[in-house]
Amino acid sequence: MENNVTEFILLGLSQNKKIKNVCFLLFLLCYIAIWMGNFLIMVSITCSQLNDQPMYFFLNSLALSDLCYTSTVTPKLVTDLLAESNMISYTGCMTQLFAMHFFGGIEVLILTGMAYNRYVAICQPLHYAVVMSRQRCYAVVTACCAGAFRHSFVQCLLTINLPFCGPNEIDHYFCDVYPLLKLACTDTYRVGILVVANSGTMGLVTFVVLMLSYLLILYTVKAYPAESRGKALSACSSHITVVVLFFVPVVFIYIRPATTLPEDKVFALFYTIIAPMFNPLIYTLRNTEMKNALRKVWCQKPFLLGRHII
Repeated sequence: MENNVTEFILLGLSQNKKIKNVCFLLFLLCYIAIWMGNFLIMVSITCSQLNDQPMYFFLNSLALSDLCYTSTVTPKLVTDLLAESNMISYTGCMTQLFAMHFFGGIEVLILTGMAYNRYVAICQPLHYAVVMSRQRCYAVVTACCAGAFRHSFVQCLLTINLPFCGPNEIDHYFCDVYPLLKLACTDTYRVGILVVANSGTMGLVTFVVLMLSYLLILYTVKAYPAESRGKALSACSSHITVVVLFFVPVVFIYIRPATTLPEDKVFALFYTIIAPMFNPLIYTLRNTEMKNALRKVWCQKPFLLGRHII
């Protein structure tokens, strides 16, 4: 069957003009905040000694993936809120689909790597330096990219072979697999099962690793003195908050039968905009090392540079 559709119409979050104007201002400010927060974290870690620590090496990678991930969706969303018709070409739609699942996959896998890092630090402290060496950290991030590429390639391959002959209205604010399956003019039952299997495998494996890591951490810290237990749990609390904020909406949407629900657009906001915006705050507000790094990089260096020029 031929593919007669050359472009899609994104219906977005709302058709109400006033709501669209409010959303434009809100999401524009959110996007600026995402760039400022994650850029501050990346520069602060890179320009300080924190980059030598595995935890902050992964946090740096997470901040970069946050910027790339939200940039596949948010700029288009913001501009479409001011436009009369929200068109996206077939090629642009497939490109957005691939990029979103690629960078989103990297983020999910890096969060899993960070959980493993916490597990080794708390449960195997004597072996931490050897297990989480710089070479191992690079290997973990490379594996995250490879795993995300495989996941995204399969999702895109399953979608790009579908015939679209009309209608071409996507009830979402970005191109995603489930809304596109709904528009395909063929039986998508088998493709839907393969899409769910692909997303489900990645989601299930990461979920099991995350749960095992934190169950083992909780079991280990039971034997710690109260003060040490508090410090260990405090170190994990930021990561758990980020995991819940990002992972729960992802699980709700992708680890289920291939159907679309009206709530999907609201849940998608959590992992495309809200989580990337709050990640810098969550990781810095209760983290003394990050606060000190921010002060050293952004407060002392300009002062020293001024003295040197004078």
